[in-house]
Amino acid sequence: MGEFELIRHYFAAAACARAGGDVVLGIGDDCALLAVPAGEQLVISTDTLVAGVHFPDPCDPCLLGQRALAVSTSDLAAMGATPIGFTLALSLPTAEPGWLEALARGLDIMAAACGMRLIGGDTTRGPLSMTLTVFGRVPAGQALLRSGARVGDLLCVGGTVGDAAGALPLVLGER
Repeated sequence: MGEFELIRHYFAAAACARAGGDVVLGIGDDCALLAVPAGEQLVISTDTLVAGVHFPDPCDPCLLGQRALAVSTSDLAAMGATPIGFTLALSLPTAEPGWLEALARGLDIMAAACGMRLIGGDTTRGPLSMTLTVFGRVPAGQALLRSGARVGDLLCVGGTVGDAAGALPLVLGER
């Protein structure tokens, strides 16, 4: 299966790949077009996840899709941004239909939960890895920056700090 057929079959058909809202043009052209309202700033973050380093290989591809997008989207939340869309750069050793269907389903589930749209990306043959770039918007000058933290500020986290890092060696079979 060629790159464009793979994208068209597994990703462009997903509900999260439709244009709408801040996404004027998504998958299908050389670039996506985003409309950021006047008085707002574009917020961008990129994360790469590598098989055997950031997730076990093999793993459940549906859960991998959900996790990959959740990890990336959490960076937008940390800055107080409203999610717009994401790109996916996917390296695969082989194009296995069942695995790709499950990965696309996981991405679509998390994209719907986060209000995100898949707006482009790339696929290539190679060791399994995923790079997601997320785009959001925030009122100009209102992004929550690390440098803005002060003693006495309320700090909120989801879950127990360190659980993911603590469990990774167990999941990878290293302990």
